[in-house]
Amino acid sequence: MQARDPLLLGLGQAIKELRKQRGLNQEELADKGGAHRTYVGEVERAETNPTVPKVAELAVALEIPLSELLARAERRAGIRGVRGPKGTSGGDVRGAA
Repeated sequence: MQARDPLLLGLGQAIKELRKQRGLNQEELADKGGAHRTYVGEVERAETNPTVPKVAELAVALEIPLSELLARAERRAGIRGVRGPKGTSGGDVRGAA
């Protein structure tokens, strides 16, 4: 069995937690997020690598900003944010003045 990516595991955990907090089952989240029920299960178990647009659709269905969903995934994966110039956070700072 291939090791699963920590960020994908964190994303799946975050989605599952939020789904349960909102009282949704996988099928209900799938319907709201324009996906199939089995796909939601695969994402929650980190068995698939979802596209950014699909993660964004799931975030909308969970009524949470995409940035917050990704931040929750990072925390669960133990990933620390990249520090930018003068203590700003996040992103690619290549070419920054």
